[in-house]
Amino acid sequence: MGNDRAAVAVLIHHAMRLKRRGWRQLVWLAGDAETCRSSAQALWQANDWQVPVWVASERTALAFSAPVLSPRKARTRLGAEHQLVVIDTHTTGFDPEALGALAGTVTAGGLLILLTPPSLGDAPDPDYARLADYPWPWQALSAHYLERLAGQLQSSTDVIHWRAGQALHLPHLPVRPPAANARDGVCLSADQVQAVRQLVGLKRRRPLVMTADRGRGKSAALGIACAQLLMHKTQRVVLTAPRLSAVESVFERIAALCPDGRRVAQDRFVLAQGSELLFILPDSLTEQINAQQQGGDGSYLMVDEAAAIPAGLLGQWLSAFPRIAFATTVHGYEGSGRGFALRFRDTLDRLTPQWKALTLESPIRWSRGDPLETLVDQLLLLKAALPLARSKAQPNSSALVTNVVERAWLAEHEAALEKLFGLLVQSHYRTSPSDLRQLLDGPGTALRMIEQAGEPQAVLVTREEGGFEASLAHQVARGERRPQGHLLAQSLATHAGSREALTARWRRVARIATHPELRRQGLGQALLRDDMAAAQQQGIALYGATFGAEASLLRFWLAQGFSPVRLGITREASTGEFAVMVAKALNAQGEAVLADLEARFQAALVGLLAFELSALPAAVLVLLLGQLPGVSLSGRDWQDIEDVATGYRDPVLARPALHALARAASRCSLSESQQRSLQQLAAWALQNLPLASAHGEAVQALRLAVKELIEPVKGTHGAVAV
Repeated sequence: MGNDRAAVAVLIHHAMRLKRRGWRQLVWLAGDAETCRSSAQALWQANDWQVPVWVASERTALAFSAPVLSPRKARTRLGAEHQLVVIDTHTTGFDPEALGALAGTVTAGGLLILLTPPSLGDAPDPDYARLADYPWPWQALSAHYLERLAGQLQSSTDVIHWRAGQALHLPHLPVRPPAANARDGVCLSADQVQAVRQLVGLKRRRPLVMTADRGRGKSAALGIACAQLLMHKTQRVVLTAPRLSAVESVFERIAALCPDGRRVAQDRFVLAQGSELLFILPDSLTEQINAQQQGGDGSYLMVDEAAAIPAGLLGQWLSAFPRIAFATTVHGYEGSGRGFALRFRDTLDRLTPQWKALTLESPIRWSRGDPLETLVDQLLLLKAALPLARSKAQPNSSALVTNVVERAWLAEHEAALEKLFGLLVQSHYRTSPSDLRQLLDGPGTALRMIEQAGEPQAVLVTREEGGFEASLAHQVARGERRPQGHLLAQSLATHAGSREALTARWRRVARIATHPELRRQGLGQALLRDDMAAAQQQGIALYGATFGAEASLLRFWLAQGFSPVRLGITREASTGEFAVMVAKALNAQGEAVLADLEARFQAALVGLLAFELSALPAAVLVLLLGQLPGVSLSGRDWQDIEDVATGYRDPVLARPALHALARAASRCSLSESQQRSLQQLAAWALQNLPLASAHGEAVQALRLAVKELIEPVKGTHGAVAV
């Protein structure tokens, strides 16, 4: 007890020193659960901490009254501020998402107390139950992630070490870096001044993409800019984000700057002169744009946490709002802003090539050199850098060498791990703190890499699926059981009714990433080639993948010999796209399963396109049409087609023939112009989508599309048989 009193006194004094520097720090309190909680309680009660929070299982019985927050609810604290955060892992295990979310809520002069067993890293903890796909028990998984975590905590000079019941080890604080740049009275950093200036000065068709680490005042800058726009430039600014709570600081800032205004509703702030800030959720915003209720000349749109919004929606908004800004967090739980920028850049370059980028570097909630930010970035690899692109790949992908990467080795080689994870972060739209744990300890997970001069150039992450007993597969197909994991195999059993899809063994591609400077040079193809060969030798029956139905991605997988076997009928929340599943057989058993899955998919597709999949992009639609069995065009069909193309026949009355023409054209080699015509025809014939809003204009455009496709179809298939 005497050690606790001394340690608590030292920590409270240290927190005051941190406050003067504008810093925060992590205290690693290791020991048995009862002693750790007693020590943390002593610290909690010895000072008047501002809004302290205890993170633990909601069933944890504390010896004193304190608000207990489940780690699963850590994200609900986003935007809050705490001077003391206690994360108790004894019952729940360590949750990477909770640490990533709550670290950003600790205020300057605050402490984050991490309570762990003394044996952290020796074995998996209860939070590994979320990784334990059937039939693995979580206790049987590897613990490479926790072993690395313990090693990082032990060696870091940014950590305060406290063994429960023992004396405190307080590291020496480094020299404080120079103070941040000057302020202007409203903005709190030079970065924020520049951001507000660019937001207020948005030009037509020149979107601003603003990225920042947490704590840089990104949302506050949006609020300041909205206030200035509404006072001097426009009557309305539309604001959107994944949820209203994510932009609470925007509303708080505009309320402070416009005291005569009033927040008339949770999603609406009206200034004294009548101008307004209006929040609209992403899906509702898209609906209002389609109904022409939002957007148009002179309109402004501010998008916060853009990395957490499907890229497809962002692209639609670009066309609707002449002045638009996208703000996003660069690292962490909301999605990787770097991955967002990579994926969205093509859309920006195509639609608004004069877009601008701005990065906020200076922290505002804490000062430069903050020990907690430095530590959490390293623990979770939130700033894992993109590796170097060493040399151009060989034109012949068969010459590329791929190697299996052992996860135990990777966990022990920090530089290699950081480079590999950096490649994954840069290449994917969204990466969360728990993805690193899945990579190192997820059951049935394997890695293959192409490396040059010590730099990863491409990486493949796969997971084993299927192999269920027939009785369990039957129960899953009937919706009676839902074992954990096995995303692709279980989906095919549940939605397609295929028991055999679950009894067969699969290898699913979880992620495949190529360095941005080396794409389209065969690296991904080489990884898949070698891994499929290895899987075949190991008796794996099928190789598969699932991804958002985007035309270039689907084209890549079709080129590798994969077949579509399922298409989701609702858009995925994470991508805004329909999920497509593809598969390739590796042995005779796989061929039988694949033939059945292909038949089921082909039988259902045309009917779904007319109803549930009427919004499927036309570029994806025509690729899928090319995977359907060939059709025959009779002489009567060709007569109907000619009557529409060169006469005045109503296309509706010739729909069966035009449907067949689209099917036939999808199997032809077409020019770019002919591809556009095919997309128009397919969307009309199978999804009942008009080519223009005016009926006469739509019919004329359809006639031209049909006319352009006649020659390539006849040239490829002949005038009768197709």
